[in-house]
Formats: sequence, structure tokens, C-alpha cells
Amino acid sequence: MAEAPSLPAGRAIRLRIDSDGWIKRAFMGVIALYLMVALALPLYAMLSKSFVTYSFDLARYEFQVSDESGTVWGEPVSAAALNAQLGKFSDADLASSTDGRLSVTDFFPDFSFRSPVKYRIRGVADNAPYLVGLDLRNSTEWQEFDSNTFRRINLRPVASTGLQNYTEYFSNPVLFSSIENSLYIATISTVLTVIFAFGFAYAINRSCMPFKGAFRLIAMMPILVPSLLPGIALIYMFGNQGFLKGILFGQSIYGPLGIVIGSVFFTFPHALIIISTALSISDQRQYEAAESLRASKWRTFWTVTIPGARYGLISAAFVTFTLVITDFGLPKVIGGQYNVLAIDIYKQVIGQQNFEMGAVVSVVLLIPAIVAFVVDRQVQKKQVSLLSARSVPYEPKPNRRFDMAMLAWCAAMGVFIAGIIGVCQFAALINYWPYDLSFSLRNYDFNKMDGGGWGAYWNSLELAALTAVIGTAIIFTGAYMVEKIDGFKTGRAVFQFLAMLPMAIPGMVLGLAYIFFFNNPANPLNGIYGTMAILVVSTVTHFYTVGHLTALTALKQIDAEFEPVAASLRQPFWRLFARVTVPVCLPAILDISIYMFVNAMTTVSAVVFLYSTHTALASVAVLNMDDAGDIAPAAAMGMMIFYTNATARVLHAFASRSILRRTQAWRVR
Repeated sequence: MAEAPSLPAGRAIRLRIDSDGWIKRAFMGVIALYLMVALALPLYAMLSKSFVTYSFDLARYEFQVSDESGTVWGEPVSAAALNAQLGKFSDADLASSTDGRLSVTDFFPDFSFRSPVKYRIRGVADNAPYLVGLDLRNSTEWQEFDSNTFRRINLRPVASTGLQNYTEYFSNPVLFSSIENSLYIATISTVLTVIFAFGFAYAINRSCMPFKGAFRLIAMMPILVPSLLPGIALIYMFGNQGFLKGILFGQSIYGPLGIVIGSVFFTFPHALIIISTALSISDQRQYEAAESLRASKWRTFWTVTIPGARYGLISAAFVTFTLVITDFGLPKVIGGQYNVLAIDIYKQVIGQQNFEMGAVVSVVLLIPAIVAFVVDRQVQKKQVSLLSARSVPYEPKPNRRFDMAMLAWCAAMGVFIAGIIGVCQFAALINYWPYDLSFSLRNYDFNKMDGGGWGAYWNSLELAALTAVIGTAIIFTGAYMVEKIDGFKTGRAVFQFLAMLPMAIPGMVLGLAYIFFFNNPANPLNGIYGTMAILVVSTVTHFYTVGHLTALTALKQIDAEFEPVAASLRQPFWRLFARVTVPVCLPAILDISIYMFVNAMTTVSAVVFLYSTHTALASVAVLNMDDAGDIAPAAAMGMMIFYTNATARVLHAFASRSILRRTQAWRVR
């Protein structure tokens, strides 16, 4: 039987991209380009800088010396030959930073600036820089100087690439110990924070105790203040003149003890949100099954509650660990002589102007942050849905003894959190601690203090407003394009990677990367360096990921049929975006905006290297006033940030209620 003839293979069917598809790709490309310029390229510049080393290459320079008449010149001799003869500088001595200087008179033991002897210098290579006073020279021609001018000449180092910076870092016991210190502090703080936050979340979700709403508000208070503020409060409580100093039994609050206590304070709400979410989705049927099997409360806790919340606990642990190990403000205020990685970056850049070593420490700090982020993402991928259509939400049953125990636990945590804030407010209102405890507003006269005055506060308001508006627009638009675009898998994968990357980048690392990238005169974007624009770019980029994930969660809840229906009606995507997508996702958009506003007000690490005299910020002013010894005014500025964020939260709640009543009426049947 003859086989039926087969049709020849045709061309693969490819969907034609319409104009809306091209516009979406263009928008996504523009925002991806923004992330490349604002994140990827600066990080590459910083990584490259960490391999740049500077040293004095004495073989590049030659000298000639005249007789006392200044007319007869001796034979040319290189600086390397003179150094070999004198044995003055070793290879280690010739290593330098980018701003190093080496006086040429060190090669002439008999030099006298009053001598009539004259000197000549030239470079034997194209790159042989030297300074005459402040005038930079780089010439292969002989330059002649009298003795008085010759003493003002300094050789400049030349750049090369290699692993010397990393070798120096890991061979320096003081610098290397910062890694151990950072890991130790982060581990201890993470364990304590997760335990305390789990107890608080368990009380909120699994008990019938009273005042749950009040405790939730108190627990969120640390989000509204910069991380420096708990350090200031702890100084007033347990410092050298602290009113609770005696209960430490001789231990000093300046160091690991203070950093751990402050870290628990400012990371507590972050861990609480994650753990509380994990506990709130439990299935009542599992507990009913355990009860029918006559399992004890203790066994049910370990076999049902903990396994059900394990992913939340793991995620909370990694988030807390990352926040602590990358924090700069708290160790700066109360760390004393206890070095951690974030402080080492600050010291290398601000204190020693050694940007290359600062880049090395930044790369080292990146490693634990990225590892924690990657592990957390892998754990989240393994998480499965704990609630099905048949699930029954867990409803706690009244138990007076248990409820009172949970109330006591929450009260203790509430006193700890509210006490820190209260001490800062007390410190801001007294005249002179501890000698004059009368109340006064003189600490709020910021114009008489170092740090930028009231102008710094208004700059922070401007930064927060711009970050909330511009950041929300960029983040939500980017999330919409990547979620609602058809095909283009490779482009979407690249965009998602760029959008997730900021969560793994510590603020100080990002700030230092911006110095290397934007402070380069060859960069066409150099003009924004030192302006409010670079602070907005840095802040939006630093907090991009959380907003992006929030927007994606909201967009995934919208039926995918809207786009095909709009296309069949020949409606452009931007009309669907404006009339359907934005109103439906307005709750998420408002949440993103307030998140960006609050973090812009409190951030320190992401902007501490980037502000100028005209763009000083309130959070940085707290740091500068504390450095200058004005601790009470620093507390006052910290409380201004707290009140501003609290007011913004209240206004956000009222605005949300009013706006959502009109735009979300469709949700109510």
C-alpha cells in the first residue's frame, strides 16, 4: 500500500509584533537602560577600581645635578639607581594610594634649599607625573629648577592592575578582623531578632489577647527612623553618663553589645512582617487533626506550626542578616573601636581617601549579602502553597493563661521599642544632659549646629517626595511592561535580573560605586554628581526591588484577558493601562509610594558619599551632628524624621481610604 504523500515542511509560524508590542519593548528597554546606568555600570566601575593599584615607579624619572656655579651638569641618573644606592625605599614603601606624593629631595641626602646648585628632572616614559607645588607636570623634556623650587617637587604614583589590594587587605589583621566581627554581630542579631519577632507574631496571630492593633503600630515604629537613632538612645540609657548604666554590671555599651541591641530594634519590624505573614496563612484543619490525635500543644507547635512557618522564618533570618551586616549608621554611632565592614568602607573613603581599598572592602561586603540573597531566593522557590480552596483560616480560641502570657511578651517588646523612641524624644527636649534636665527647644535650632541646619531637613523632604513620585512611576511602569508583554523571554529575564539585583547590593557599596562612575569627567552624566538628581537616582535604585515585587504581585492578580479584549476593540495599551490597570492596582501603587518616601527619609548608607553642601540630608545631619558631639540635636533631627514619616503614614492612610473608596468600589458586591 502506497504511503500518503506528505506536505513539505513550511516556515515556522511567528506572531507579528504590533505597534503596542514595540512600544512596550521600548519602554522596558528604557527602564532596563536606566538600571544598567544606575546599577550595573557603577558596580562594574567599582569592581574594576578594586584591582587598580598605585605605586611610585622610580625607573620613570631621571635627574641631573649641576655644580655650585650652576653651569656644569653631571651625568643623568635615574631615581631607581639613586634609591638602590641609598637603600631608602623598599617595594612596600613605594606602594601608594591615588593621592600619594614622594619628595624628590629624599634621593639627595646633602640637599639644601639655600644651595646655588640647580637640578633637572625629566620622565623617561610618557606617563611620569610629578608635582611642582600644585602644578602637575608630565614631560620627557628636561625641566630645570633652582634648589628652593626643587624642594617643592613631589613624584606622583602611577596606576597598574593586579591583586595587590586584596593581598594587602587579607594580610592586614585589623582589616581582616572586620569580616569576623561583621559575621558575629549579624549572626547574633539575626538569632535574637527572629526569636523575638516570632514570639510577637505568634501572639498577634495565635492568641486572643487585647490591644493587638496598638501593638502592631508600636512594632512598626522602628521603620520610621534611621538606624542611627537607637544608637543615640542607647548612649543616653547605658553610655558613660547613662541613667541605666549600672544594670550592665561594668560592661560597655560601646561595641558589640550596643550594636546587637540596636540591630534588634531596627530589624524587628522587617522580620515581624515576614513571619506574621507566614503564620497568618495556616490551615485550621491541621490543628484540628492534631487535637483529634491527642497531640500535646508542645508537639503540635513543633510538628505543625514551625514546619508551616519555616519558609517565613528562613526568609526573615536572611533579610535580618543582610540588614545588619550592611548597616552603617548604628556601628558608626555606638560601635566604638569595634570595626565592621561597613565602617571600614567609610574609614577608607572618608578618613584615608583610599578609594581603591574602599572598593576592596565593598566587594568583600557584597559576598555575604549576595549569598544571603541567593539562598533566600532558592528557599522561596521551594515554598509551596499552604492554603487551598478547601482550607479553613485559623481562628485562635480564648485561653486566659496563654493570652496573658502573650500580652506580657508583646508588652515587653512594646516597652523596648517605645522606650527607645521615648528616650530620643526626651534627649531632644532637655537643655544639657545630665546637668540641666529642664525642657527646651534649643536642640531644634539646627542652624546653629553642624550638619546642614534646617536646610538638610527640607532637602530630605524634597528627596523623599521626588523619590516617591519618580520612583513609583518608574517601578510600576517597568513591572507592567515585563508582566504584560507577549513573548520576549530573554529580554524579560534580563530585566527581572536587573530589577532583583538592588536587593543584594548594600547601600554603602552602591554609593561608593556612584563615586567611581558618576564622578568621572569622561562620563557624560558627570553633571548630575553632587546634585539632588544623583540622590534621587541612588535612592530609587537602592529600594527598587521591593517596589518591583509589590507591583508584580498586584499585576498578577489582574486577568490576562484584559489585553486581548482591548486589542480586539482596537484600544491602545496605554488607554487600558490608564483606565483599568492603574485604578485596579492603586492600592499597590500607594504602598510603593509610601515605602519609597519613608526609606528616602531614613536612608544613610546609600547617600553618605553622594551629598554636597547644597544637598545635605536630615539622616546624614544626624550622623554629622553626632560626630561633632551634638548628640541631643542629633536626636532632635532623628525625631523630626520620625514625625515626618509618621505624618506621611497617616496622610497616606486617609488618602488611600478616600481614593480607594472611589476606585475600588468594584471589589464590593
